[in-house]
Amino acid sequence: MFLPLRWMREFPRHLLVCEKSHVQHERSRHVAHVREHAFNCRVSFLIPDCGIVPQALKNVVADFGEYYLVKNLFLHELVAQEFINTFVKKGSCYALTYNTRIDQDNTAALLPTGKLILSVDKDTYEELGLQGNSSLYSGKKPMRYIIKVDLMDTAFTPENKKYKRIIWALKEKKPLEFDFLLIWQPTGSEEASLMSYFSKKEIQAHRPKVTFSTLRNVQCPILNSDKLHGEPDASCSTQEFFEWLGAIFTHAGLENTSSNFLSTYVCPQPSTLIEQVLMCTITGFIPSEKIIHLLEQICCYFEDPKLAHWVSLIVHGFADSPVSWKENEHGFLKGGENLYNFIIFRNLSYWLQRAVGTYDTCP
Repeated sequence: MFLPLRWMREFPRHLLVCEKSHVQHERSRHVAHVREHAFNCRVSFLIPDCGIVPQALKNVVADFGEYYLVKNLFLHELVAQEFINTFVKKGSCYALTYNTRIDQDNTAALLPTGKLILSVDKDTYEELGLQGNSSLYSGKKPMRYIIKVDLMDTAFTPENKKYKRIIWALKEKKPLEFDFLLIWQPTGSEEASLMSYFSKKEIQAHRPKVTFSTLRNVQCPILNSDKLHGEPDASCSTQEFFEWLGAIFTHAGLENTSSNFLSTYVCPQPSTLIEQVLMCTITGFIPSEKIIHLLEQICCYFEDPKLAHWVSLIVHGFADSPVSWKENEHGFLKGGENLYNFIIFRNLSYWLQRAVGTYDTCP
């Protein structure tokens, strides 16, 4: 069956940005890349030739801590000076609207840098009267706007006119109310807590869900850390590996048998049969600091001789987060792709793969 040309033009574009480096290289930005991707809903790692969960990695996963769901929270409460002084200025505070859709609803996100980003429809934007810019995905007639407020600005104080106007707009002119996911990573031994601060609200504490599993007799691609794009009969390319990894985590069949009508995918070549592969998935609201710690422990995993040639760490962002990398606007449209993957090799060199959705800015 042939598809009309106009339909083919509507197929979403997907972009995979790849680079390689070494964790001990003075210019490596692996930690910075993790920090720049703030809103994460799922973290997974995969270790070939491993059947038992390494104790160090098990301890890291168990220490991911709690996150909170605060219901019916007014946005102006995150801009209040008390909240800024208690949480924003004394650690990394993450906040993201829950059960909102960036292509239809008003959404908001507080980055650990102290930047509050609002993605609102045209009517809300006009009612608020705050300065912003039209969305990158609005077209010729803007129907959505992005508003950014720097809560860490030294001039952002109760005496400042701009602060007063923002408080007035969010508290009196157009009170915006959401359910928020919140997490706070203090820089020191602070006694404050989100649970006590929002004790008068409907607040729930949640722990990330952790699942471990072992796959048997898995056909794995052969990787060469020096061959990012692969060479025939030498190494699987980074694009091919990314596709294989997706098949593994979605439990797609790799046999390509005549009776399999769901998947005709086969493992890219060259490949080898691995007796057991360990998989771990953590699902929840996960801050960058925890992912950095996990990445460090994965690097430590290779300090002692191991059968595994590499370990994969893949991180999924929220499809409906108003931002993706740094402060870049995230557009859902058809896919909502918003993820990255590290392949860490025995010698501590790594590949970094970042998947960018339709129309999103290249990180």
